[in-house]
Amino acid sequence: MRLHSTTTGSGERHVGLIHGLGASETTWQPLIERMLATGRYTVTTVDLRGHGNSDRASSYGLDALAADVVETLPRGLHSVVGHSLGGSVLVRAVARLRPDHAIYLDPGFGLSLPTTGLAGRAFWAIPALSLGVVGMIQARRSAAQQAAFAPSIRESMTQSRARFDATMAIGVFREVAFHPIAIAPPEVPSTIILSDESPAVLPDPMAAALEHEGWQIRRLSGVHHDMHLEDPDRTIAVIADVL
Repeated sequence: MRLHSTTTGSGERHVGLIHGLGASETTWQPLIERMLATGRYTVTTVDLRGHGNSDRASSYGLDALAADVVETLPRGLHSVVGHSLGGSVLVRAVARLRPDHAIYLDPGFGLSLPTTGLAGRAFWAIPALSLGVVGMIQARRSAAQQAAFAPSIRESMTQSRARFDATMAIGVFREVAFHPIAIAPPEVPSTIILSDESPAVLPDPMAAALEHEGWQIRRLSGVHHDMHLEDPDRTIAVIADVL
């Protein structure tokens, strides 16, 4: 599927941005503004299928989402950045995209949800209920953080959620939980940025194992999962040398 995409700027470094679950290309705006202000970047954003202005679909498997990104983004970009679900998609597309560098912001590489034994069977017996409870707890934790966001950011998040095909959520969570990425060297030079909430999407033992395989791990303390919205200045700063 060819995705809706937007390209802005005219700098020599062309960067692609892939958003997370329930977001859209508009939620990258704080980061885009800072990148374009330097005059060094051209930025291309995409709306994943079932998000924003891209079409909905009958299937939302991660391989299908990755194929869409490969079809839409140019090959050989300077960098591609994926946040959360966008990281799950990027890692499956990066060998075909072949950017000079891949950057992962709290990527969904292996959710900390039960998948084995009695706990796993109980959790996934009624996933809509189990994931709903997890979502409610996370929403309560996030409410205070999001209240501090600029009104334009909160409006962008609200509009993105309204256009999001929420039917994909259970399938996406199940696929990431049961099929975490393999521990192996990165396909291209890769940097992972972890927030204080990163263990929910990339458990610490997995991060350590990836670092041992040559992935660069950086930590941005004092911020939460939506680091590019909560503190875009520090997020840019921690990856400035890569970008």
